[in-house]
Amino acid sequence: MAALVTVNDLHVTFPGGGTGPVHAVRGISFTVERGECVAIVGESGSGKSVTARSLVGLAGPFAEVRAAALEVDGRDTGGYTDRDWRRLRGRVAGLVLQDALVSLDPLNTVGQEIGEVLRTHRVGVAATRDAQVTALLDAVHVPEPAERARQYPHQLSGGLRQRALIASAIAADPPLLIADEPTTALDVTVQASLLRLLAERRAAGSTLLLVSHDLAVVAGIADRVLVMRDGLIVEQGPTQRILTAPEHDYTRMLLAAVPTAASRGHRLSSTTRSPLPAPAVDPSRTVLRADGLHKHFGTRHAVNDVTFTLARGEILGVVGESGSGKTTVARIALGLLEPDGGTVHLGQTRWTGVPERRRRPDRRRLQVVSQDPLSSFDPRYTVEKLVAEPLDLRGAARRDRVVELLERVGLGAAHLRRHPRELSGGQRQRVAIARAVGPRPDVLVCDEPVSALDVSVQAQVLDLLADLRAADGTALLFISHDLGVIHHLADRVLVMHDGRVVEQGPVEDVFARPEHQYTATLLAALPVLTG
Repeated sequence: MAALVTVNDLHVTFPGGGTGPVHAVRGISFTVERGECVAIVGESGSGKSVTARSLVGLAGPFAEVRAAALEVDGRDTGGYTDRDWRRLRGRVAGLVLQDALVSLDPLNTVGQEIGEVLRTHRVGVAATRDAQVTALLDAVHVPEPAERARQYPHQLSGGLRQRALIASAIAADPPLLIADEPTTALDVTVQASLLRLLAERRAAGSTLLLVSHDLAVVAGIADRVLVMRDGLIVEQGPTQRILTAPEHDYTRMLLAAVPTAASRGHRLSSTTRSPLPAPAVDPSRTVLRADGLHKHFGTRHAVNDVTFTLARGEILGVVGESGSGKTTVARIALGLLEPDGGTVHLGQTRWTGVPERRRRPDRRRLQVVSQDPLSSFDPRYTVEKLVAEPLDLRGAARRDRVVELLERVGLGAAHLRRHPRELSGGQRQRVAIARAVGPRPDVLVCDEPVSALDVSVQAQVLDLLADLRAADGTALLFISHDLGVIHHLADRVLVMHDGRVVEQGPVEDVFARPEHQYTATLLAALPVLTG
């Protein structure tokens, strides 16, 4: 039987303005057999998403796509018109994208969205359409499917939106399902449930093409892996072989950069796993203390009796799913949100329940590194002005200090005149860290600082944070939904659920011997990179 997907010598090029065309995909070839799961992995810009979208005619309005062969389910798509592609999408190949809120029409209910696919491809009849929609939502494990069908995308959680998008993609029962980063930025338990759902679709006979930057995610589901870099497939083969005996240096780098318990104390950005400098934690010196924090938003108790301490040079991880209260705790710790009950002290200084004018002299002692620095930077500022703003220096001394800080985070004087939008995501995060450490703070509050970064850039940023805390004795309150990152980096961990701290202690003890069922559930859902 012929392969379901055959790609031979695929090239995809985009106009690049004054810099010349961008060759996003450069002559790759592969097949996807019926009933198998093939994963394409690689970092941003590797060409993996462009490759997947080319199979359904969605490479982009300005893309030039050419190939010796581009066949899907026996159809040669080389001369396809827009009308031909519309017939193929949904009926032959379903597409599940990363951000369901953007992919689903905000003006349609979930039921209308799925019903449109059924109507377009003449699946069933109008009289039974509502029942078909409900059955599809039930098939992807959406609770109360009839009620959810009447809701709009913004009324659903991220996990439910993604399930609704999968229901829409499989509505016309296509033989091929393309999932492009379907679990990125989702909580670990939601991610695990969606991966189980995709595995169920495959078991039911679907063929799956999974696009991801995370080898741990594809480890448990893919039969074969294609590793892409700079528009080329640099390595491909059975998943077991790729994970246990990679042949290409880039694949080895991707595997080494995954943070796990085994990587603790070692650099992620080095395939030799060289040791990190030993931290100088001083348990006798508390730099941040929270006592009995409470916060309500309407009737919801977002933070419920949260207490913790942070010592000089310590990294305290805070984990939990979306809505657990961890970001609210961070905002209270930063003095950006007043608690309804409880107190925060910065060292010996009362930090909550006081006027901002009393906090202002100590603001430099507490700095933040957020998930998306681009949204927190003034786009009019240069890198020099962004990093210099919190410094109490003038003239040449100020510029010299900015260059010194940029060099500490792996940048330099060449970046001084650039603006945030001229930097990559990793470079922007390095600028955010340089700005945060400039005033020599006692505490860095890191709120999901690496969740939007590629695995190799994430590795570099985590190594950088470990180096800075070892050199300066800076303490980190590190908030993340990624348990692998916390296990690699943190000394202690708080596990939050429904606004409460359900478990806390040394990270090695909590992760090896969880006492609370919720902690055990989170750990069980964590994708594991094993052979």
